[in-house]
Amino acid sequence: MSKGNKEKSGNWFARHKVLTVIGALIVVGIIASAAGGGSKSNTSNSSTGNKKSNTSAAQVAKIGQAADDGKFEFTVTSIKCGEPSVSDSTGYLTKTAQGQYCLLNLTVKNIGNEAQTLDNTSQYLYNGSNQKYSSDTEATIDINPTNGTFLNQINPGNTVTGTVVFDIPKGQTPTAAELHDSAYSGGVKVNLQ
Repeated sequence: MSKGNKEKSGNWFARHKVLTVIGALIVVGIIASAAGGGSKSNTSNSSTGNKKSNTSAAQVAKIGQAADDGKFEFTVTSIKCGEPSVSDSTGYLTKTAQGQYCLLNLTVKNIGNEAQTLDNTSQYLYNGSNQKYSSDTEATIDINPTNGTFLNQINPGNTVTGTVVFDIPKGQTPTAAELHDSAYSGGVKVNLQ
């Protein structure tokens, strides 16, 4: 009786050939997927990483020069600080800054193959101490009569212009803008000085 049990336990793979083959195929598939996926991912990440590091090392652009991030080509046309308030074109809606408003004027072109939404909340300013400032959405809406930089969907090949408004402390001077085609993109820095 113990000899029969030994044969049964020793021949499990032989008795369950179908399960053994299925299990082996699954293991091989997982290994192949991990090996193939890993190398694709590493290649993609390393080329993206190189692009990002080259971008930030070169300080991609200055005012008036194009800088690409993802599907968007950004051109900062000007920046003006020291504004105590902003208002819409009618003068009816006015917003007062806590410190001072800086108006970052942009031209944005969709260089991708599909529509992309331009979102002012994905754009930032930096000062000389590397402090990061977010945009003021309400002030940005007020100053853009055609909704140029607030949740504006841009189709491939189209260009919009608009102003992103930042409320920064009085006496601060922005030295760089960090512009993004989305909240998840690497962004591109533009030297403002």
